[in-house]
Amino acid sequence: MIWKLLVELAIGALCGFVANKLMNGGSGGLLKNIILGLVGGLVGGLVGNLLGVGGGWVTGILLSIGGACLVVWLVKKFLK
Repeated sequence: MIWKLLVELAIGALCGFVANKLMNGGSGGLLKNIILGLVGGLVGGLVGNLLGVGGGWVTGILLSIGGACLVVWLVKKFLK
């Protein structure tokens, strides 16, 4: 149980880090990347369900990165 949580946090941090770099999100620490990755996973999962896209863990990671990129873009748009 605790290992699953740690793995999900690590994957969330990785997805958040990648999205932050792709979108030039500025500096951020580990906590920002974890939150960005987890929120991105939720957004990516919702978009994937709406589009009928789903599947394995690779698809999940790509959807998480895409969702996190969308979150970074929205935050940048509204904080201008």
